[in-house]
Amino acid sequence: MQDSIRDTSKTGPIHLSRDGRTVEVNVQYLVKTFGKHEAVKGVSFTIGKGEIFGLLGPNGAGKSTTINMMCGYLQPTSGDTIINGFSVTKEPMKVKRNIGVVPQEIALYKDLNSMENLEFFGEIYGVSAKERKERAEEILHFVGLYERRKEPVENFSGGMQRRINMAIAMIHRPAFLMMDEPTVGVDPQSRENIFDTIEKLRDQGITILYTTHYMEEAERLCNHIAIMDEGCIIALGTLEQLLAMRDQNREVQRPHGLQELFIQLTGKTLRD
Repeated sequence: MQDSIRDTSKTGPIHLSRDGRTVEVNVQYLVKTFGKHEAVKGVSFTIGKGEIFGLLGPNGAGKSTTINMMCGYLQPTSGDTIINGFSVTKEPMKVKRNIGVVPQEIALYKDLNSMENLEFFGEIYGVSAKERKERAEEILHFVGLYERRKEPVENFSGGMQRRINMAIAMIHRPAFLMMDEPTVGVDPQSRENIFDTIEKLRDQGITILYTTHYMEEAERLCNHIAIMDEGCIIALGTLEQLLAMRDQNREVQRPHGLQELFIQLTGKTLRD
């Protein structure tokens, strides 16, 4: 099976892990229609345990809809996602206990401090009171904000709030994290800190789905990268495989980087 495919008339490639990893996430022909509009057109791929999988695409490509179906927030028209052996459509609560979601928008109670936010969300996940406190302290050390734990989140910089946003997604020890543009609007130092945190999570065996509009982030972090457009996966593989791809139908020439390939595949038309 090819690792890179460009044919939007088909459902897209199924990525098979070839580096010995156990498959952690299996996305099976997800379809979502809104009235007559088919937003996602049979998307399939797998993610190996402990890898960072990049999901890229222009605005309106279907990324957010796909992620919302994968985490159980949105019911698919057809298809399913299996995470750590559990079906999102059949066992949604078991899936939700195994995943953490880092949304693009900051999802914090800004009048509470870091510890209070983490303990609150830990309680929602059913983490015991003793474990909540211990886990919150552990995560705050991990993201470098333990010394600021008693300060209201509203006093934090954008980068610090994004790190707490990530910490909340980890409070219940999920096996799989979905990160939706976690570095939007942060300074270079904060971005570097977030990258370090993500790489440490990967090294601990956490599986990560990562979306971004910054191609250099995907080049640095991702083991495999999928590019979506018009509801389909149009290319998928390692960075090296993608940069070596050809597509005579779209006149794709050997690109010099991921951004050049992205533009060749999805075009220059604005997606406002």
